[in-house]
Amino acid sequence: MTGLHATPKPQLTLFDSVCIILGIVIGAGIYETTPLIAQSVPDTRWLIGAWIAGGLVSLIGAVCYAELATTYPYEGGDYVFLTRAYGRRTGFLFTWAGFWMVRPANIGAIAYIFARYASEVWPLSPGDDGLMAYAIVAVIVLTLVNMCGVRPGKWTQNLVTVSKVLGLLLIVVIGMFLVVPRSAAPVHDLPVNGFDLEFAMILILFTYGGWSNISYVAAEVRHPGKNILRSLLIGTLLVTLIYIAINLAFVWSLGFAGLAASTSAAADMVSLFHASGAVFISILICITCIGNLNGMILTDARIYYALGQDHRLYRWLGTWNRQLDAPVWALVLQAAVSLVLIIGLGGYGDAFQRLVIFSAPLHWFFFLLVAMSLVILRIKDPHVRRGYAVPGYPFIPVLFCLSALFMLYASLTYAWEHKHPEAYWMLAAMLAGVLLSFYDPPAGNGERLTPS
Repeated sequence: MTGLHATPKPQLTLFDSVCIILGIVIGAGIYETTPLIAQSVPDTRWLIGAWIAGGLVSLIGAVCYAELATTYPYEGGDYVFLTRAYGRRTGFLFTWAGFWMVRPANIGAIAYIFARYASEVWPLSPGDDGLMAYAIVAVIVLTLVNMCGVRPGKWTQNLVTVSKVLGLLLIVVIGMFLVVPRSAAPVHDLPVNGFDLEFAMILILFTYGGWSNISYVAAEVRHPGKNILRSLLIGTLLVTLIYIAINLAFVWSLGFAGLAASTSAAADMVSLFHASGAVFISILICITCIGNLNGMILTDARIYYALGQDHRLYRWLGTWNRQLDAPVWALVLQAAVSLVLIIGLGGYGDAFQRLVIFSAPLHWFFFLLVAMSLVILRIKDPHVRRGYAVPGYPFIPVLFCLSALFMLYASLTYAWEHKHPEAYWMLAAMLAGVLLSFYDPPAGNGERLTPS
């Protein structure tokens, strides 16, 4: 390719790949969801057991993704797997839903968490205007960083990830060794919200989400046959250990009842050690959200770039700027749609919840299709050289499919119970996507997406 256009280069090391996974997965969810989970289970044993179960489900999914991503190490990840397994229209609809709804909603949701805690450290203005300003600035700045190339994007990700992991480890040390525990963790006959393991697992699997994004940048990983598998396994195991450790620290310092009653468990725990604990936690959550946002902005734009490589109507999205070493147009359009959602929902006090409800059913629907694609591609593409094969086939992929099916059911049920006008926008956008999928001539690169 000539001129300003080029192709991605393999420049992400194993460390870079692990930082992308940790940076996206370890987010504000660990601070936001832990008290709610404690309210839904009987005691500490159930709490830790549920987090371990979430880690096992994520590990099963990571093993399955490792086979898909090492067998088809192209930019776009899920888009590539879905197109090869189900055809061009399914791959297009996945990208369409992601572009207009799922991924901008996820970026917007995390941007609002960042804004809430940034406002506690340095308030801009009272009310929702200050939150919206912080959310908008965060998306614009991190998009500009990634438009400057892969190296600035990955350096930002590595720095932020290391900082927040060290911050979490500091919280664990404070909770386990430097504060006087309020009480021993009591065993309750009945949780605050009743025994609701389904609700607890929805929150836990939401908090574990994001490890699959490494497949979106598979073409940029050095030695993908080894490093994609290693990064998925190392990243998932590290996240599980960190989550278990932080929950044990919460319970040890606050007591199980204190954790369940808390609205900000980390701030409450650190405040036992020092009065300025709430400010420290707010800063740490801001750093955590920056890692989430940067990782999603970096990886998600590769899906749109991959679509532009294979679909003539969207070829302009599939250009890689040689001078900047980035998919500039994909990043610009991703930021634009994210900002539209942030501004459009910014007037609602529950903007974060509405963005999650808005996007979750579509996310889990396509995640289920990806889970099933492993089995389908084993059948349709039997002679392809696989970089890694899932052990225990087909039982491990079946467990992966069942966990995705459960999350699809749970997210649909939750969305139905909390109806919002955004649902009509989602249905209209998907209908438009279905119609456009019938008028979509290939760009000439689709052979790499066709089973052999």
